Amino acid sequence: MPKLDREAYTALMRQQVEAMLGHVADAINNAPDGHIIAGSECRVRDLFATLRRTAFEVGLQMRSDAAEAAFPPSEEPRLREEAAE
Repeated sequence: MPKLDREAYTALMRQQVEAMLGHVADAINNAPDGHIIAGSECRVRDLFATLRRTAFEVGLQMRSDAAEAAFPPSEEPRLREEAAE
């Protein structure tokens, strides 16, 4: 099975990572004083879980697309052409 394009994958995911890290910073900054960990930990955990799922899904889709592109479309069976005549 063909491999996904590593550079294309990392370029695509880099945008996702940077956006997610911005949200992590927001979660930490918006946590109440004196309760920074308790006030941001769940949100940060959820952000990383979403990123993990997205990274895996995108990678799987890119590898599947690479495999599909590696094979030319199949021709219609000759039986259909002969039946039409």
